[in-house]
Amino acid sequence: MSSAPLTFYNSLLRAVELFRPLDPADVRVYSCGPTVYDYAHLGNLRAYVFTDTLARTLRWKGYSLTHVMNVTDVGHLQSDADEGADKMEARARSTGQDIWAIARHYTDAFKRDLRDLNVRDVDRLPLATDHIAEMIAFAKVIDVRHCYLLDGGLYFDTTTVPNYGRLAGHLEDGREGRIDVVAGKRHPEDFAIWRRSAPGENRQMEWESPWGRGAPGWHLECSVMSRLYLGERFDIHTGGIDHREIHHPNEIAQNQAYHRACHGHADEAGFTGATVWMHNNFLVERAGKMSKSSGGFLTLQAAVDRGFHPLAYRLMCLQAHYRSEMEFSWDGLAAAATRLKRLVQAIGALRTRADAEEQNDALGLTPTITGRLDDFDQAISDDLSTPRALVSLDRLLALKNERPALLLSAAARMDEVLGLSLLSLDRADLRVHPANATIDPPAIEASLAERRGARADGDFPRADAIRHDLAQAGVDVMDGDPLGWDWK
Repeated sequence: MSSAPLTFYNSLLRAVELFRPLDPADVRVYSCGPTVYDYAHLGNLRAYVFTDTLARTLRWKGYSLTHVMNVTDVGHLQSDADEGADKMEARARSTGQDIWAIARHYTDAFKRDLRDLNVRDVDRLPLATDHIAEMIAFAKVIDVRHCYLLDGGLYFDTTTVPNYGRLAGHLEDGREGRIDVVAGKRHPEDFAIWRRSAPGENRQMEWESPWGRGAPGWHLECSVMSRLYLGERFDIHTGGIDHREIHHPNEIAQNQAYHRACHGHADEAGFTGATVWMHNNFLVERAGKMSKSSGGFLTLQAAVDRGFHPLAYRLMCLQAHYRSEMEFSWDGLAAAATRLKRLVQAIGALRTRADAEEQNDALGLTPTITGRLDDFDQAISDDLSTPRALVSLDRLLALKNERPALLLSAAARMDEVLGLSLLSLDRADLRVHPANATIDPPAIEASLAERRGARADGDFPRADAIRHDLAQAGVDVMDGDPLGWDWK
């Protein structure tokens, strides 16, 4: 099998470029993780399907990988800019709950969502609150040259670093309009490094610092933890496209300031920390971008409650390129679930044929199968073009004159990147019991067995009556299923 050159779209350059790792023996990736004040919605989770696909692709291409993702349990305000309350503190006040318990609960829920989506564990999942001392130490290094103190805390002066906002396109597009004015700020884009607790404020999370008792700004943690676990320079930084506008430019500014403190002016203008910055686009509904602030956001559990297997949502994400907006609808998710079922059925049929076939492990892949793998490799190597990669899988499974064991082997290779568990799922796994269902799977199977018996005996009125009863209970029987009757 040939290996296509691996290219990624670098948001910093607004261009696709050849990936050149700093150290081919250890590719280092940092991903912005969740703020754990609520359940992750489907738009949030799209980001982690993307980062998992990136990690799987790097391993497919033969690289070893160190992947770090932070968990924000302090510091993230209700706006991505400098306004509003800390999201964690706001949740604690509105519910009367212990803030540490809230963080643990939603962190555990996030981990469950990742497992359900078959997102592999990252190498490190550090908590912001476990790194307060390192954040204070980092801030002390950049304080003198780059920061100033206000009543509200320590602020970063963005004019003290070159090319601020380059990642967001500020140099071409003008100043960022989403940042609200804070009294005393020198410039609209300046941002908080450390926030003092206001007099009389009852915070559950606060620490002593040289700038007063309080909590770190949101942007500080990623600069600190990426440097701590991946080094001053690393290969790839990922996040949602909204991070490209404020959060990541602020990270870069902090990285530049720290780099200058350690090395003088050497490479200050070009230094960003990561070589490649990658951003996934939004999940949108008809009403607009899916977000917690809009209310009524959809969780993975909401999809499961409606009878959808979590991997149907993963497939839905893979059907769109990560840099394209993806529209969510229940019909679209149902279509992805149907496609997943067909893939699982095709793999099941190959497995049945392979079990009946005389085994000959000495046979290698044929040129036709190798060609399908090459097509797949070219697709994922082209900036993670998963829609094209799925077409390559479809074309592989459509081959009629190839040994099933060889097709299974090639499909397993492709699924190393797609992460759909195609060789371990069966149709029964895809029958998710809706939360409001009034009939249970064993009862459905018993009714279908009775119906098969009635049809075999020629009692078609009885068979039709059973089908009608099942339909009334919300069960759709698919008689045309070529592998035996299925239902949903």
